[in-house]
Amino acid sequence: MAQVLEFKLPDLGEGLTEAEIVRWLVQVGDVVAVDQPVVEVETAKASVEVPCPYGGVVTARYGEEGAELPVGAPLLTVAVGEPDGKSTAGSGNVLVGYGTSEAPGRRRRVRPVALTGGGASGNGDIGAHAAVNGTKAAGPGVNGTAAAPASSLPATALPSDGPVPVISPLVRRLAREGGLDLRRLAGSGPDGLILRADVERALRAGAGQGSGRTAEAPVAAMPVQAVASASAPASVPGEVRVPLKGIRGAVADKLSRSRREIPDATCWVDADATELMRARAAMNAAGGTKISLVALLARICAAALARFPELNSSVDTEAREIVQHPYVHLGFAAQTERGLVVPVVRDAHTRDAESLTGEFARLTEAARAGTLTPGELTGGTFTLNNYGVFGVDGSTPIVNHPEAAMLGVGRIVPKPWVHEGELAVRQVVQLSLTFDHRVCDGGTAGGFLRYVADCVEQPAVLLRTL
Repeated sequence: MAQVLEFKLPDLGEGLTEAEIVRWLVQVGDVVAVDQPVVEVETAKASVEVPCPYGGVVTARYGEEGAELPVGAPLLTVAVGEPDGKSTAGSGNVLVGYGTSEAPGRRRRVRPVALTGGGASGNGDIGAHAAVNGTKAAGPGVNGTAAAPASSLPATALPSDGPVPVISPLVRRLAREGGLDLRRLAGSGPDGLILRADVERALRAGAGQGSGRTAEAPVAAMPVQAVASASAPASVPGEVRVPLKGIRGAVADKLSRSRREIPDATCWVDADATELMRARAAMNAAGGTKISLVALLARICAAALARFPELNSSVDTEAREIVQHPYVHLGFAAQTERGLVVPVVRDAHTRDAESLTGEFARLTEAARAGTLTPGELTGGTFTLNNYGVFGVDGSTPIVNHPEAAMLGVGRIVPKPWVHEGELAVRQVVQLSLTFDHRVCDGGTAGGFLRYVADCVEQPAVLLRTL
């Protein structure tokens, strides 16, 4: 007899708690193999295809394309099994660096859960192929009997003692606006954590049963979509509202956290980049790989961080310690159609200009294609931000939390400059350094920036570090 297993959205790591369904790769009734990609999702960091750890027949899908699901929410259910009744083993893998939340042998039977966003995809996914050997896949009990969905239970029947296991402000707001008492709700997340999906299920259930809400809430019988619209400010004709989600939402959260936690300061200096541009032209004229300007700037950053390791660090607030990193994982800002991303060049301090050029090109192409992996977007220790490509001279960049510093580079343009005692037209660039004042004082930051400027003005200075 087939066993119906539930595949949940796996832990995406790196602090990511939700993902948006971009595209379903399978339909209900399809036969899937172990580790076959079944859905493409977009996190705040990248678009990835999620493979299923089970092989069998897809019996249900949860969520329509465009819907956001929290980690741990059901993605789909699969009927697995062999004619002799023995279940087939899953792989236990989901994505490299992601992993499943449970070992294959400990997977539970599917629990019926109401769907985020109002149900399954609108083509009747659930029920269309739900009957497997006479057992309804949407709600099997322990012995194959139908089980009542958790969302159908009134909120008043759920536990009400002890602290409320909820950490998301959004979840609390949804509950408050819907008049839902979180103390009377059982969460489906780890250790009973109450997720957004739990609140929305309870609100939908209460809309039909009239239970689980405080008497003061006149909108209790409204569906969650109506509750949200009722609480939102009235729109003005012509007004455009852009949801802060996906990459844009992640950037907003990270920049806000940086501003809250990091006491940053910025210093800047103008530098004559004429000799750096000449050196690059000479290198490229010699043949071989064309060296990019950002690769030369990265080489300079790596040399400067070797002299001033305080800026290649992060702050462990709980231990009250500054952690200086023995390697330079160099992030660089890349603007894409999906928003700003910061790919990371691993071990930049060990690479020459040619290797850096190739890695910058590879990561930039992947960023524009939306195929960067979570590992290529995390783990940076210092960031290089070339905003000169936007035609601006200067900026005060926000530190890329949890790093301690970021070097900003403006456009390189001809300007009047005193060179060797005479006024001349030179290629001038503004360099700015924003740094975490907890890791160093202005003298260290100024020394770092001055060394970078010296290397820009006299590239031969780098020869001492090669």
